[in-house]
Amino acid sequence: MYDIKSMKENEIAQIVSHEGEPAFRAGQIFKWLGAGVSSFDEMTNIPLALRERLKETCLLYRPKCLNKQVASDGTVKLLWELFDKNAIESVVMSYNHGNTVCISSQVGCRMGCAFCASTRGGLVRNLTASEMLDQVRYSGFKAEKKISNIVIMGIGEPLDNFENVIRFLELVNHPDVLGIGMRHISLSTSGPEGGIRRLADEGLQITLSVSLHAPDDATRNIMMPINRKGGVARLIDDCRYYCLKTGRRISFEYIMAKGINDSDTHANSLITLLNGMSSELSPLIHVNLIPLNSVEGSAFRPSDPDRVSAFAEALKKGGIRTTVRRRMGADIDAACGQLRLKRRAQSPDRR
Repeated sequence: MYDIKSMKENEIAQIVSHEGEPAFRAGQIFKWLGAGVSSFDEMTNIPLALRERLKETCLLYRPKCLNKQVASDGTVKLLWELFDKNAIESVVMSYNHGNTVCISSQVGCRMGCAFCASTRGGLVRNLTASEMLDQVRYSGFKAEKKISNIVIMGIGEPLDNFENVIRFLELVNHPDVLGIGMRHISLSTSGPEGGIRRLADEGLQITLSVSLHAPDDATRNIMMPINRKGGVARLIDDCRYYCLKTGRRISFEYIMAKGINDSDTHANSLITLLNGMSSELSPLIHVNLIPLNSVEGSAFRPSDPDRVSAFAEALKKGGIRTTVRRRMGADIDAACGQLRLKRRAQSPDRR
């Protein structure tokens, strides 16, 4: 079966040609798919015979919402069931500048970060471009909010699913699909080897968020096993390459874990590390401190608010642009992957 919603117009044209139909039918079908139809029967200007044939050869599936949680601050968390009964999460958050959807890129994750619920059970499979598009489209419908911004920051490591993520970015940006501009999209990565450089070479105008979480190998190895492949030095070198290649800003994400990475020594090491990237790159460097959401079964606990404030002030005095992320959805299953974990306890993912 063809995943037709993940296809570009020229790829649909090959299917149309195989069926003996004129080339312009591909453009019509692409626009219907971009409009979000969930059935070939809705494509009223497509000949019935072609529609019937597409039903036989193409998958056109709409995800099922298994759970919807609404926080007191308006944050909406959604659990989706995919065509193969696997489940993923999306979150819709409202800001002054518009509504942002945080989407997943994989079912599960193999990065093994010690503080993260998403990696429990490992990687099941990659999401297709269409499954990422569906999260954007149907999360907006379910939350009853118009989506203006996207963060690929949910379950999974986006650069571990590189081809599908790039295809998603191209499709979501297309005016006949959702038309969301690249500068309104942020991708978050732990920095698997070669991924950031490969992304830089794509020349996309997205914002890159890098899950740093520690300024030294000893600490980052504890938090993120992926760090053992090249260490912090390799990651920072990749980030330098990205900034120089694209001219785009990097936001370094830093989860604040009590007694793990929140000391004055860690703050000073982080200042030295980031200032060492290059003085010409300093306007492109930003640190986003994130209060940790506790995950059941994890020994990591959130840093005290006073410690977070002191850490932020130290970074600012050291010349690092710094913000503290506002906690959203604190009264629901806020940490990414927790809602899926509850569902997996009742109905395990399918591999």
